[in-house]
Amino acid sequence: QVQLAESGGSMVQTGGSLRLSCVDSGSAFSDLSMGWFRQAPGKEREFVAGVNWSDIWTSYADSVKGRFTISRDNAGMTLYLQMNSLKPEDTAVYYCNGGGTYTDRYYPIDLWGQGTQVTVSS
Repeated sequence: QVQLAESGGSMVQTGGSLRLSCVDSGSAFSDLSMGWFRQAPGKEREFVAGVNWSDIWTSYADSVKGRFTISRDNAGMTLYLQMNSLKPEDTAVYYCNGGGTYTDRYYPIDLWGQGTQVTVSS
């Protein structure tokens, strides 16, 4: 069973960087496709980035391409999201998800953690 815990969120200024982490403590992490999602106040949760189980394929939302990088450390059972050139519109609660389907991008299962808050000030 997937058991994920996100961390690394903070408040930063526009143009700053953050690295989010997601540790999986309960499953075969290396066999799972994984993804990051975010939800801003008053908006639906949206896809941010995904990586397939073999770490060959990655995908990104158009809004973060060229600024965010998803990566995984299978030995450490950790998923990362490096976020550079942050903008106020990146402000949201960020969630990781694992065990879903990867085709053109990562499609999540309906199992979510607490998330981690990212706030970008202008």
